[in-house]
Amino acid sequence: MTTLLTPESQAPEQFTDPAAAVARLEELYTQATEFLCDSFSKAMQEGAPSARYKAYYPEIRIRTSTYAQVDSRLSFGHVSEPGVHATTVTRPDLFRSYLTQQIALLIKNHGQPVTISASDTPIPVHFAVANNSDLVVPHQGAAAFTLRDVFDVPDLSTTNDDIVNGVHDHEDVVGPLSLFTAQRVDYSLARLAHYTATDASHFQNHVLFTNYQFYVSEFENYAREQLADPASGYTSFVSTGNAEITDPEAAIEQPLKLPQMPTYHLKREDGSGITLVNIGVGPSNAKTATDHIAVLRPHAWLMVGHCAGLRNTQALGDFVLAHAYLRDDKVLDDDLPVWVPIPPLAEVQVALERAVAEVTELEGYELKRIMRTGTVASVDNRNWELRDQTGPVQRLSQSRAIALDMESATIAANGYRFRVPYGTLLCVSDKPLHGELKLPGMASSFYTTQVSRHLAIGIKAMEHLRGMPLERLHSRKLRSFDETAFL
Repeated sequence: MTTLLTPESQAPEQFTDPAAAVARLEELYTQATEFLCDSFSKAMQEGAPSARYKAYYPEIRIRTSTYAQVDSRLSFGHVSEPGVHATTVTRPDLFRSYLTQQIALLIKNHGQPVTISASDTPIPVHFAVANNSDLVVPHQGAAAFTLRDVFDVPDLSTTNDDIVNGVHDHEDVVGPLSLFTAQRVDYSLARLAHYTATDASHFQNHVLFTNYQFYVSEFENYAREQLADPASGYTSFVSTGNAEITDPEAAIEQPLKLPQMPTYHLKREDGSGITLVNIGVGPSNAKTATDHIAVLRPHAWLMVGHCAGLRNTQALGDFVLAHAYLRDDKVLDDDLPVWVPIPPLAEVQVALERAVAEVTELEGYELKRIMRTGTVASVDNRNWELRDQTGPVQRLSQSRAIALDMESATIAANGYRFRVPYGTLLCVSDKPLHGELKLPGMASSFYTTQVSRHLAIGIKAMEHLRGMPLERLHSRKLRSFDETAFL
């Protein structure tokens, strides 16, 4: 029988101080990952070990016997019914502020302590060594032994979105406390590093998505202006490849090859800055980005991209504020059926409209001249114009769509699914139904005049949302019947 080696066992401990509870989570996580890293390093140097190594994620658990008496307007911070609820935790150092806030609400609203202990969920060695730059897990067959015989490896059968999608076993004795398990978070942290080439610690609470690289230069220019202003509250700018500057005049070393989704961060010390992600073109990229950024629990995300205007009364450069979505992107149909409505969120809509008014210096009826509010259709075929137009045009007309793109409905639907406040402000870059195709000459002129203003509106909207209390921004529209306590 193979000997099983684990870190020294620690007894479960109850806490009424959220900061102390998080400190305990960090202690347990550090103990577990250092044990795995040391064991892995030794095994790689000395060859096949005679023992199996195993360490476990830390866990937060609460037991309640009564329903919480809380403000009915609060959409999070309390479990839905009496019983035992728990969640595994990874990277408590990265999520320290978030965990402290969520645990504080839990203790306050239920009048019960939380119990911190090691869980019975093993940490895969790949995730344990991910933050140790000196260690790399070799591909299968490269080591002198079979890795899974000695260490736990990622198990996709238990890494899923069942809680988020509301299809987990509701009869379990222990209910979920969070939307994401530790394995699911670790999975996304690894994917974020791969797709964006920036560390998860740089991501800010307000995320802008765009589908054009043109916005990146404008974002960097804006970032440098803010760094030059000591009163701005912004502290640094991070470019793809984790190149970070605090001096507005500093040069940024560009990577030889851009990642699939170049990402940039204008940071504030409390994490309330702005992250810009160029997701490129298509609903698959939009889903991939939001699937993984969601585990960071951002306070809001907005799409600020280009679209096809579908009405003859629109002009190139006009804005479209989405208040409904025609989902023809197909990538989320298995996770969120198309019959599920994606409602507009009043707080986000107001912030976007206010931002448009402030940047354009138009208001009232004059504002309507350059901005339409209506349905945005998102499709999965970039060359949809080449199809027989009879069917698509009739469908778009019946939906009352005023714009068409490939990402907005995906980002909004995943925001709804992951309980992340969402919104969309698009800019009309072509009108294919009316003979104005996106051609090189037209595009250059359009981009030169519109990108700066459009990005400024997205940033201004995020700044409005930043000033809003979190409990007001996170609408009850996004919460289901049987909801987790953690935001």
